[in-house]
Parts: sequence; C-alpha cells; structure tokens
Amino acid sequence: MRTKLISFVLLCGLAGGVFATPQIQHWQAPSGAQVYFVEDHNLPMLDVAVSFPAGSAYDDAAKKGVAGLTHGLLDLGVQGMSEDDIARKLADIGARVGSSFDADRSSVTLRTLSSAAEREVALDILARVLQQPLFTQDVLAREKTRLIASLREAETKPEFLSEKAFGKAVFGTHPYGWQTEVSDIEKVKRADLLEFFRAHYGAKEAVVALMGDVSRQQAESIAQQLTAKLPQSGSIAALPAVTPLKAGYEQRIPHPASQSHILIGAPGIARNDLDYFPLYVGNYILGGGGFVSRLMNEVREKRGMAYSVYSYFMPMQQPGAFQIGLQTKNEQVDEALRVVRTTVSDFVAKGVTEAELRAAKQNIIGGFPLRIDSNRKILEYLSVIGFYDLPLTYLDDFQKRVEQVDVRSINDAFRRRVDPEAMATVIVGGQEAGATK
Repeated sequence: MRTKLISFVLLCGLAGGVFATPQIQHWQAPSGAQVYFVEDHNLPMLDVAVSFPAGSAYDDAAKKGVAGLTHGLLDLGVQGMSEDDIARKLADIGARVGSSFDADRSSVTLRTLSSAAEREVALDILARVLQQPLFTQDVLAREKTRLIASLREAETKPEFLSEKAFGKAVFGTHPYGWQTEVSDIEKVKRADLLEFFRAHYGAKEAVVALMGDVSRQQAESIAQQLTAKLPQSGSIAALPAVTPLKAGYEQRIPHPASQSHILIGAPGIARNDLDYFPLYVGNYILGGGGFVSRLMNEVREKRGMAYSVYSYFMPMQQPGAFQIGLQTKNEQVDEALRVVRTTVSDFVAKGVTEAELRAAKQNIIGGFPLRIDSNRKILEYLSVIGFYDLPLTYLDDFQKRVEQVDVRSINDAFRRRVDPEAMATVIVGGQEAGATK
C-alpha cells in the first residue's frame, strides 16, 4: 500500500523549493538499541524497520553466504510458529513483513494497521522473527537447494556475470568484492547461522525506525519489545578500509548475448564523506540525471549506441563503488568505450558549467519532496540516518547542502576522487576473452 504524507510535503513554489520535512525523534532504548521515530496520525498505519550490521561484508572469508542465509531464514519459522503460521496470521490482519539485505545491512520491515488489535499481533510476530528464529535443518536444506539453483541459473546471465566480475575488479579481496559461490553455500551449516545471529543481531547494534500512527510513549514500548530479547553480542569489528585502484584494468568475458554489458568504475565514497554533496550534484550532470546527463547525450542522443547509460556513487560504510553502466551491440563495444572514457576524462579535466549546475540544482531540489512522500520512503531514510550515524537534520539540510554546491567544489571533488586512468572495466559479451592491466 502506497501512502502519501501530504502534511509532510508542503510545496511552496519551485523558486523557493520550500517544504516541511518530518520531525525526527531519537533515543536509546533500555535494550541499547538506537531508535528513530516520526509521529504522524494522518493515516492509520505503522511502518517499522529494524537494521543490523549483518550484511554480506560481515561474512567470514572462509564462510561466505552465511550472512545472507541467516537473513533469509529469519522469518521462516520461529518459536511457536512455522513459516506458514506466520504468513497466515499476517494475512489475517492485513500486515506484511519484508526485508532488505546488502553488503552493510540486514533489515526486517513491518507494515501494519495501527489499530491496537492488528498492531499487537503484527508486532508480536516481528518480535519473534527478530528474537526467536529457529533456523531449522529442513528449512536450511531447502533454502540452500533453492539458492544453489538460483546461483547456477544466474551464472548464465550476462548482467550477473558483469556485476560479479566488476565487484572483484573494483574491490579485490575486500569483503565488498566477495561473491558467494555454489561451493560456499554447500558448506553452510545450521551452527554457522546460529553463531552469526548471536554475533551480529545484538540489541546494542540494532537500529529501530518507526513511522506512523503511534505516540512517542507507544513507540518507546514498541522499540523495547522488539529488541529486549535480542542477543547481547560483543562488539563487531569494523569493516576493513577499501583500497583505491592504482591503475586501469579491463576484462572481457565471452557470452552469446546479442549485446555486451559494460561496467566501468572504481571505489567511490563512504556514506558520511565530506565530498558527498559535490559528487552527488556533479554526478547528476555526468550520468545520474537521465536524459539531461552528459553520458546520455554523448552515447545515446548523439550516437545511438545504447538505450541507456548511467553513472552513480553507491555510498556505504566504507567507500562503495562509483559505477558507469551501459549495454551496446557487440560490434560497437570499442567505440562506445571510447566515447564513455572521453566523456568522463573531459568531465574531470574541464569540469561543469554554471548553466549545467543551475539546471541540476533545480531538478534535484524540485524533485526532493518526492523522496519523502510516503511512509515507506521516510522509513528508509530513518534507517539510513540511524545506521550510518547521519545528523538528525539530514532531511532538513538536504536542500541547503545542494544549494551550497558550486562549480569549484564539484570540479575539485571529481579531480581528487575520480581518476579516469585508474578505473576497472568489465565487458560481458562477444566471443573473445581476456584481461588487460
């Protein structure tokens, strides 16, 4: 169900770009969990997300895939309830438990009506999912079989092969570049899941985000209910630093697809990087702004070499990837690469213009209210703010921080942070294989 928080998005004209952002409340629960809450009674809904530092990058090098399977089995059977029981009870009250998982985070979400009868049942189920997962042997065996089949199928797809090779090329041996193989999944045991759960799903590591139709007092009670019986784990080691690329790298992987999949990039920025806003606005001009970006103009509009071409920074706990991607006909791969590389090199060397910057700011600021126009979107921002320890004023400051970006700050940030001569390139398609350093 999509819901619009009209009271939170009061557009007052394009010129000023003024709108009200959610008022975020923050506290630490008695359990030790960090809680982020936006109270809104316009709709009878409650959205909850609980996040942990339990993404794939926290796997042990010798036990890849454990983090993902632990996350995947959380709601597949808990004390006193099978997975069918969970699904049936949620359906009876119109609630939904979901999840998200990446290299940094494991998150479990809940959407429910805020009326007491439905809310209490839904929260009881979520509390059990978070605190009492069973990780039964039969469910683990079934999920391993399903995941192995999925991995084997994925290995035939060019988009999967390109992402896999790109991660390894950009991050090397860093956990952000690890890929789970069939042999990894085959080795996972139930004891591995239990150990990982106890180590990474602790109360003191939890970030609870609450959005919707409950009071502050109720929110405090809910956060404690969801985290009080979580494991009391020890401190989790920080992820290792990401090493910048020192030289360019190109890898070509043969595939019978009619089009080649191309990824180009390097380590980029962390979530709390001081260069975040200059790089964010600058990238909108380079390849993040769709049809108004330079890459789209050069590759698609002028030459018709690709239906789409993009670039983005993926900020993570440690620097995530700066990535450029496109698909093109096999016979024009080299020309497309030349155009992309020239465009990026010119962008870094010559910088942006005042006209480009003015248009980018208008588009970004004008579109920002759409980023917080639903409970679900606000909930994700609460989770990100909490997990990455961003300022509570992040949403309030967004427009101002974008407006403060100038030509000089963009050009300076790109020249320091993006080296066109030290980027990894992966091409999946065509019939010639090889790697050039």
